Amino acid sequence: MMKNRTIIAVMALFTYLFACPVHAGSSSVQPMPLVNPDTALYIVPVEPGVSYQDVVISLDSAALGKNFVSPAIFPIGEHIRERGLNLNGLIEVRTYCSLSIGAEVLMEYPEFAAFAPCRIAIYEKHGRLHLALDRPTYALRHIGEVSQYVRDAAQKLEETLIWMMDMARKGEI
Repeated sequence: MMKNRTIIAVMALFTYLFACPVHAGSSSVQPMPLVNPDTALYIVPVEPGVSYQDVVISLDSAALGKNFVSPAIFPIGEHIRERGLNLNGLIEVRTYCSLSIGAEVLMEYPEFAAFAPCRIAIYEKHGRLHLALDRPTYALRHIGEVSQYVRDAAQKLEETLIWMMDMARKGEI
């Protein structure tokens, strides 16, 4: 199963490279916003001209490059529509996991598994795509006192996920 996902991600990457316009290098790209340590979510808008498919391919290729896996995709918007509700736009949650980093946290604090895997939402608001991250460092607050080693691991996870979001919002791979 994991091998199939890797093959699909690599095939998508090559398709994207040879069939899609490159969004990198745009001089109008805004810098990433600062992380507010008092907020659970980190939200960034996707740059104009970057499609949902660009975002997905960028997230998948960035995850693959950092040895992250995406164990689940939750098409929440589709489930809302299946219930007959009128949803304009897209809502989807993609999960990402790096056991090489996250295992450090889980071995010391197995209760942190309630927050795993990490999640990035892709959604449409006011006609524009956005990305939102449920910040691992913020989630640590709900465990109580944690070691510096675990705080550092959560920080590394979060920084990598924010980097992935930065790539995705620009449609870069």
